[in-house]
Amino acid sequence: MSLLRIKDATDPETWGPSLDAAVEALGRGDLVVLPTDTVYGIAADAFDPVAVQALLDAKGRGRQMPPPVLMPDLRTLDGLATAVPAGARALAEAFWPGGLTLIVRAQPSLAWDLGETHGTVALRVPDHPVALELLRRTGPLAVSSANRTGKPAGTDVREAYRQLGARVPVFLDGGEAPGGVSSTIVDATGDVLRVVREGALSLEELRAVAPVEGPAPAPDAVDAPVPTTEPDALAAPTGSATGSTTKPSAPVRTTEPTAPVSTTKLSAAGASSATPATATPSRAGTPPPAVPDDPATDAPQPGGEPGR
Repeated sequence: MSLLRIKDATDPETWGPSLDAAVEALGRGDLVVLPTDTVYGIAADAFDPVAVQALLDAKGRGRQMPPPVLMPDLRTLDGLATAVPAGARALAEAFWPGGLTLIVRAQPSLAWDLGETHGTVALRVPDHPVALELLRRTGPLAVSSANRTGKPAGTDVREAYRQLGARVPVFLDGGEAPGGVSSTIVDATGDVLRVVREGALSLEELRAVAPVEGPAPAPDAVDAPVPTTEPDALAAPTGSATGSTTKPSAPVRTTEPTAPVSTTKLSAAGASSATPATATPSRAGTPPPAVPDDPATDAPQPGGEPGR
């Protein structure tokens, strides 16, 4: 194990050089492992398609399972998403940072390519000091669980290193991650808000804030026997990504900008200078949104929900 790659990030008073190394790595298109409030995650600049592909390759998975995007705070939501329903915004205000992932319509003007997203993006604000401090400096990051596909997600940096090793140049050691409970995923792209995976937040907690439907039953759920085992991976819809594959010219930011940013990339504060879309994307006849590969777990979603 190369201790030179593992950077101590357990103490806010001394973690500055470690975060500097992580910011520099992300800026040159490399990957970084970091702790989150669920498990350790592997991160890439969300606006660097080559880096995102490297993340998928490091995990051993394809574009049909794109990673979600972690953000530093709620202000970033409108820079990354369009036509966010009032109920979804209320959920974000109530449960971010924390164990809520929202699937929303992605801003069409952003130059990114996360995989086969069908024009959607899964967003979350993690509740972990190291992750939040890094996100404040870099802006949005594509983050997946720090493990090879099919292996348990690491809850400490050494387990993440054993699985990912030479594929990642910087590992931030924030101590043991809480782990154990994945985020609750809510689809906010349809006519109603609907839970597509239950996790850290119960349906009752969500309904105390906004009207939310439970997971939709499978079409043949009435006649089908109850499965005794879960599939090895989430079933994924097919289709092409809508994001541009053009790599932005600006690197990951190490400081927050004082002027409007490029139309292709956000600042860490989440303000986008892109002109918002004037029309709400049609919800009729569009493919279902992809359920994200949540940083908390690679466990499949019971019930056959479509996924990444």
